[in-house]
Amino acid sequence: MKFGPVPLQDAAGAILAHSAELPNGRLRKGKVLETDDIALLAAAGAENVVVAQLEVGDLHEDVAAQRLAEAFVPAPGLRLTTATTGRVNVIATMPGIFRCDVETIEKVNAINPMITIATQPQNQRVVAGDMVATIKIISYAVAELDIARAVDAAMPLALLTAQHTDITLIETQIGSDAPNPKGRTAMATRLDRLGASLTPRVVVDHHEAALAKAISAASGTMIMILTGSATSDAYDVAPQAVRIAGGQVTRFGMPVDPGNLLFVGEIGEKPVIGLPGCARSLALNGADWVVERTICGLRLSDHDIAGMGVGGLLKESPARHHPRGKPKE
Repeated sequence: MKFGPVPLQDAAGAILAHSAELPNGRLRKGKVLETDDIALLAAAGAENVVVAQLEVGDLHEDVAAQRLAEAFVPAPGLRLTTATTGRVNVIATMPGIFRCDVETIEKVNAINPMITIATQPQNQRVVAGDMVATIKIISYAVAELDIARAVDAAMPLALLTAQHTDITLIETQIGSDAPNPKGRTAMATRLDRLGASLTPRVVVDHHEAALAKAISAASGTMIMILTGSATSDAYDVAPQAVRIAGGQVTRFGMPVDPGNLLFVGEIGEKPVIGLPGCARSLALNGADWVVERTICGLRLSDHDIAGMGVGGLLKESPARHHPRGKPKE
C-alpha cells in the first residue's frame, strides 16, 4: 500500500486518509474518492490530498477484516457484525463462557502489526449482546498473503453454554435454626445468568452421614454444598460426606481470595463443588469461576485450579467475617 500526498488529479480511486472539511459538508476519511469528490476538493482550494492507494497483492481493510473474522467464527452462539473501517466485532447471542486458543491469538497478532484481534479474557462469563472479540485491520489495506497466513493460523473462538441446567444445592445447618436463605438466593442468581436453576431446597444437619445421604439422593446433574460451618480441611464434614456417598474429592483449597475454602470432586458423572462461605454474597469470589466453568461443561483439574492464582487476588468482600486488613509495618 502506498500512503502519502498526491496531486488531486491523481487521487481518483484512492482512499482518503484524513477527513476533509468542505464549505458545504465533509468528506470522511476512508472514503474512496470519486470524480465528484475531487471536484469538491478542488473547489475548496485543495491541490493535493493525503491518500492510501492499494497495490497489487493488497486487500482492502474491510475485505481483510471480514475474511479473518469468518475464519475465527464459524461457531454457534457467536455472530459477526458487518465490516466497517477495517473492523468486525464478534457478539455473543446467548449467555455462556468465552473461550479461545491463546497461542493462536498471539500467533495471528504477530504476523503483521496491521492485523489484530483482541478478545475478552479467557473463561469470561458473557451475556447475549456482549462483544467477545474484535478483529481490526489498522491500515487501509494489508497484504493478502499476510491475511492468508492469519486465516490458516486461526482457530475458532467458542462460547460454552450451560450443560448443567438443574443443579442441587445442599445446605447444612447446625442446631435447629435453618440456614439464612441469602446463600441460596445468591447462588440462584449466579445460575440464572447462565440459564441454569436450582432444584427444590435441601437442608440437612451438619453431619457426614446426613450430608452423604443427601448427596446420593440429589436430583440435579450437578451438586453444590454450602455448609453451616466453614470447610477448613480436606477431611472435614463436607468432603468426607462426598467420599462416604461413593464420590471423590479432587481438590481442596484454591489460590483465589476470597474463595480459598472451596473444594471440587465428583460422584459418578456428577460434578460436586463445596462452596466457600463467601458464596453467600454476590461479590465476585473464586466460587464464581469454578461454578460458571463447571456449569458449562468444563471439568476443572487440580492443575486448572492451581493456575488461578495470578489474577486471583479479588476485591475484598464487605460480607467477610475476617477481612484481610492491612499488614503490620
